[in-house]
Amino acid sequence: MNLRNNALKILKETSRTFYIPISRLPDRLQEAVASAYLCMRAIDEVEDHPDLDNFTKAQLLRRMSLNLQAGSEKARVEDFSAGLMPYNACLPDVTLRVGEWALLAPDSIAPRIWDATAAMADRMAYWAENNWTIRTEAHLDQYTFSVAGAVGLLLSDLWAWYDGTQTNRSYAIGFGRGLQAVNIVRNHREDLRRGVNFLPQGWNEQDVHQYARRNLKLADLYTKSLPSGPALDFCKIPLALAYGTLEVMALGKEKLSRSDVIALVQRVTR
Repeated sequence: MNLRNNALKILKETSRTFYIPISRLPDRLQEAVASAYLCMRAIDEVEDHPDLDNFTKAQLLRRMSLNLQAGSEKARVEDFSAGLMPYNACLPDVTLRVGEWALLAPDSIAPRIWDATAAMADRMAYWAENNWTIRTEAHLDQYTFSVAGAVGLLLSDLWAWYDGTQTNRSYAIGFGRGLQAVNIVRNHREDLRRGVNFLPQGWNEQDVHQYARRNLKLADLYTKSLPSGPALDFCKIPLALAYGTLEVMALGKEKLSRSDVIALVQRVTR
């Protein structure tokens, strides 16, 4: 219980979008989804680190991937953070505590989460080595699958594990891609300042808005196909926030305000 409460505390500090739907999930599913989110946040913080060079990022990500691939029923917390010690001073808490998050999920599903996170870390290492070079829409599809479409697939596995809920996996990829595309729109100027441009050559912000909306249509289909239950309750919230973010950005704002988030969540959870 203490580990779960601790995880929810860190979750609240790192993501206002996902803290709300995760905090509403039933117990075992909450532990699994929180584990998945925090493991992926742990590697995401390495990918986005402002002070590490790309070579070091790739090395760290591959090391974390190998740690996760070595996971077993005998694994200890420290096994998942092997090799991170030299970077203790610069890596955030959520990354250094990856072993806690890896062991938070129930034993019957934890290896699937380790597998998904390890694969994502390897893909992130590839993109770091290539300085996130995106020249075409196919490259953008590759990147958004690497870091988000694959999350949609993992969520589908978690719903099926918990209560047998079956989903369309092509729509699941669109769900992840759509949310990631909204992040790209929201963070575009900040990314440019650190020398990274996720927009294909010749694209402007309007083009990536349209890309996000195309994928969010698949996210709509994914969500509408879910039966009443925790999976549907979860997916409605980030989807509503993604649409809300695109709407406020079209009006010239940078992001949803706290009051906007509260109003949208209340509307979709009535």
